[in-house]
Amino acid sequence: MANASNDISGYLLFAAAVTAALTGAAAAQPPDSYAADLGRVYGGYQRMLAMKDACDMAVPAARAANDKAFAMWQTQHRALIQELQRRVQAMILAASTDKEDYVRNVGKYEGAILLERKEYRDTLLGLGKDELRDQCQRMPETLKGSSADLAQVYAAELASIRKRK
Repeated sequence: MANASNDISGYLLFAAAVTAALTGAAAAQPPDSYAADLGRVYGGYQRMLAMKDACDMAVPAARAANDKAFAMWQTQHRALIQELQRRVQAMILAASTDKEDYVRNVGKYEGAILLERKEYRDTLLGLGKDELRDQCQRMPETLKGSSADLAQVYAAELASIRKRK
C-alpha cells in the first residue's frame, strides 16, 4: 500500500507499538516471543484498518470501491481475524488478576491499540496528497494481492503462535 521504505519503517514502528500494548510492557520483547509474533500479525491487521480509515478521510471519491474491496478482504480473512482477536483477549486475560482487572486491562490495551492505529492513520494522512491518493485508488487491487494476504505475509509468525493453544 505504501512505497517499500515507508511501508517497512511504518510497519515496524506500528508492530512494535502493538506488541508493547499487547504485552503491557514498554520493554522490548524478544523478537521470537509469542507476544512479539502476535503483535506483528495483529499489527498488520490494524495497519490495514488504519489505511482504510486514512483513505476514507483523504479520498472520499474512492470510498465506495474501497468499501467493497475491504469487505471482501475481511470476509476472506474472517477466520484469521477472529483467531487474532481471541488470542489478544486471551493475552489480556492472562495478564489480569481478576475480573475487575480484566475489564480495566481490556480498556487499557484495546485503547492503546486504537491509539496506535489512529497515529498510524494520521501518519498516512501526512503523506503527500498525490502519494496518498494514489495508494488509496490502488487499494482494491492491493487488497487482492499477496502483500495483503495476512496468512502468507505472516506465515512464520502464525506458525509460531499456533504452537501455543
